[in-house]
Amino acid sequence: MKAILALEDGTIVEGEGFGAEGTAIGELVFATPFTGYEEALTDPSYKGQILMLTYPLVGNYGVSGAKFQSDGIKVEGFAIREKCEFPSHYKSTRGIDEFLRTEGVPGISEIDTRMLTRKTRQYGTMKACLQVGHASEQEEALTLAINQPDISELDLIEQVTCKSPYRLQSKGTGEGKRIAVLDLGIKRNILRNLAKRNWDIFVYPATATESELRAAEPDALLLSNGPGDPKRGENAMRVVKNVLGEIPVFGICLGLQIVALALGCDTYKLKFGHRGANQPVKDLKTGRVYITSQNHGFAVDKDTMEGKAELTQINANDLTVEGFENSYLGVKCVQYHPEASPGPWDTEEIFFDELATYIK
Repeated sequence: MKAILALEDGTIVEGEGFGAEGTAIGELVFATPFTGYEEALTDPSYKGQILMLTYPLVGNYGVSGAKFQSDGIKVEGFAIREKCEFPSHYKSTRGIDEFLRTEGVPGISEIDTRMLTRKTRQYGTMKACLQVGHASEQEEALTLAINQPDISELDLIEQVTCKSPYRLQSKGTGEGKRIAVLDLGIKRNILRNLAKRNWDIFVYPATATESELRAAEPDALLLSNGPGDPKRGENAMRVVKNVLGEIPVFGICLGLQIVALALGCDTYKLKFGHRGANQPVKDLKTGRVYITSQNHGFAVDKDTMEGKAELTQINANDLTVEGFENSYLGVKCVQYHPEASPGPWDTEEIFFDELATYIK
């Protein structure tokens, strides 16, 4: 199939379409992991975006479903250099083409992803339109790319949060400490890590009220990862403000940004974000550097943190905020993904085990 990818700056590339025929609009973002396309495609944090992988060959080990981070693909479209036509893995049940086609998501291959990545690094993230199929027209694709709303104007959290509350009793006992989770687009591996620690987990939609969360009598509150601008998470901010100082509050990725806003800090949009499995994070207390998995396009303005939170970790590449805490209020947050999926597990135990020290 013919495919067209148009960017708001006027760049248009033609390639080979795969997956579903149709049109997708969203921010074009790049991610750098060598593996983990199943996890990335199903990560709710990519809602509203067209994902481009920098690794040139994608689909080598097929699709098994074992590593899905949600109930299906969440990206709007998929852009790669080359797709593997004959995947090989004993757990594979289908190829990447069939996966996207079944999920109704368009993809484009046989394009210069290196050029597009360099352009994004130079000029910043751009709005894009991907068209796959016989109806693909350059002028139409460019118009759709330019005229779509900015990602900060979209309420993406409500599109990926759970529809109703549910409970996970770890190991079938429910005897552990109770933790309320505000689902802003949570990855399954976060829930798996919580369950491994014998916590009784109550998961709530992003629209849940303070009274709904308090009904579970939680010992702590965790705000998950999710898509879009943290300033769209007004309800989550309101909940955090009302429980600060009463129960410990934790945040991962978007969760960190919303907690920061609730504390009175500010956030801003990064030029092209951090998306990959090899982002170095320096711990300011120990001096140790960890290699982390990341997926975010916004960051906390560290100049607004004074008197509100203690900066504990920074990105070794650009010195942006990667972690903070407020021991008096019982707050601990990280910008990276300690649950990985994809990526290294260097920080999994450090983050999740430390949460227990905050819960009385």
